[in-house]
Amino acid sequence: MSAEEPLFRVVRGVPTAEELAALVGVFAVRTRPAVAPAPVTTSAWARSARPAGVGAVPGPGAWRASGLPR
Repeated sequence: MSAEEPLFRVVRGVPTAEELAALVGVFAVRTRPAVAPAPVTTSAWARSARPAGVGAVPGPGAWRASGLPR
């Protein structure tokens, strides 16, 4: 493919400048590499609240135990 050759061409119809701009925008977004999401970081304040993996245990008296220190 040479530098002067268009990347795409309109085969049918007469698109407006806005329609062509929207199409180019879609191509630009679809062809860029995906960015990995940033890892979720938990603040030290939130980490100190309860040990990891310890959750509320449902059952009789659970509401009362939820307010007690662990």
